[in-house]
Amino acid sequence: MSIAQADQTSTTNAMPQLRRSLRFTDVVLFFVLTCTNLQWVALAAAAGPSSVSVWLIGCTCMFIPLSVVVVYLTARYPDEGGLYVWSKMAFGPFAGFMTGWTYWASTMPYFPALLYFTASSALFMFGGNTAALAGSPAFFISLSIGGLALGTIVNVFGLNVGKWLNDVGAVSRWIVTLVLIALGAFVVWRFGSATPLNTETMRPTFSVKDLIFWSAVAFAWTGPEAIAFMAGEVKDPRRTIPRALAVAAPAIAAIYIAGTASVLVALPAAHVSALTGVMQAIADASSRFGLHTLTPLAALLVVISCLGSVGAWLGAVARLPFVAGIDRYLPAAFGRMHPRWGSPVATLWTQFAIATVLVILGQGGTNVKGAYEVLVSTTVIITYIPFIALFASAIKLHAGSAPSEIGIPGGRATVIASATVGLLTTSISIVLATFPPDDEPNKALAVLKVLGLSAVMVAAGVALYASGRRREAATEQAA
Repeated sequence: MSIAQADQTSTTNAMPQLRRSLRFTDVVLFFVLTCTNLQWVALAAAAGPSSVSVWLIGCTCMFIPLSVVVVYLTARYPDEGGLYVWSKMAFGPFAGFMTGWTYWASTMPYFPALLYFTASSALFMFGGNTAALAGSPAFFISLSIGGLALGTIVNVFGLNVGKWLNDVGAVSRWIVTLVLIALGAFVVWRFGSATPLNTETMRPTFSVKDLIFWSAVAFAWTGPEAIAFMAGEVKDPRRTIPRALAVAAPAIAAIYIAGTASVLVALPAAHVSALTGVMQAIADASSRFGLHTLTPLAALLVVISCLGSVGAWLGAVARLPFVAGIDRYLPAAFGRMHPRWGSPVATLWTQFAIATVLVILGQGGTNVKGAYEVLVSTTVIITYIPFIALFASAIKLHAGSAPSEIGIPGGRATVIASATVGLLTTSISIVLATFPPDDEPNKALAVLKVLGLSAVMVAAGVALYASGRRREAATEQAA
């Protein structure tokens, strides 16, 4: 047995018995929630009709390869911790810790970015003149912290409670997407498309501005890996996870592709906001048909769906410090579950505290839109770092076959090809994500924030790992 395998065995043996709270339907809805977000629909529509084609390219270069790799690795190693465990087995404990740490750290700026989008959508619930709130950092900060608190509290009470916010959020997202698609269809029928959608306009372009957008689209197609963090809490994960992903995949594609097209037929691309585009389209189309009450109802559904995403991601990524705590790289409190609720309470409240600080720091020196874009870019870069390790782990661990109940067409060749495509997509996207938007008023500050926050997160992980190793060595020496 290799050192990495021995290390993995010790981690698995130390894992407490987890409650199998997530059934097939819960996992399907979890995928819909974690693999999509309407903020990316708004961003894509604002980029113009070529984004419809870019969604298809992103699906081919990221979502499909990532899904193949996750299904394969989950079938072979269905342990709590996901990519943390896989990287550790492939490349040793330091790689495992840094993979888990950078992925976990990437969600910290993701939460405020998602909640800024939530706050922008919430404005449509109130109607009337909301211009003052739309430019108010205090409003966005307050709502963001409130959303973080809600997502944290429901997860503290365990997945038996937290999964209901996830399920309701996923259903809300699908309903509001169907509303958006239906309104788009009616607009085309009655008025024609506001944005021309044809082979010419939907052709991908390769300007710097569009290539930056490509990196965000590739990021939007991630999410299948999240369920593996909680595989120990899924009933029969080897069978449930791939089947649930297959059922969820068409809904995921429809939300992104049909949702983006629906925004574009309702509004001219030049008028779409990357922050409020979805609600802009619904509000405009609803008013044309005299369905004025539909706008606040749709806004409420968007808000609920976003809060569901916050809850789902808070609960999922909290399992990474939990496993690191079991491995003794983090303080022992991170490796303990609540005796009654079965939740990693220390991690959940730590996430809340860090994300709250980032909400406030991200706002410094810029407007609401600028803060949102900095948070998104930081999330994309930090998230892609562990994906390099994830795809490389699949290549390293490909020997042998997956359990017989999970058949991947093409076997190992498909896994290696998928991992290679994903690795190339990830590497290119990291570079593209460093470029600031053309309309950013302070490009140097934006780049500094993105690279600075990313570097701080990575450096903090290295320091924590070194501290954990020293603590472990001192314990062994004392014994």
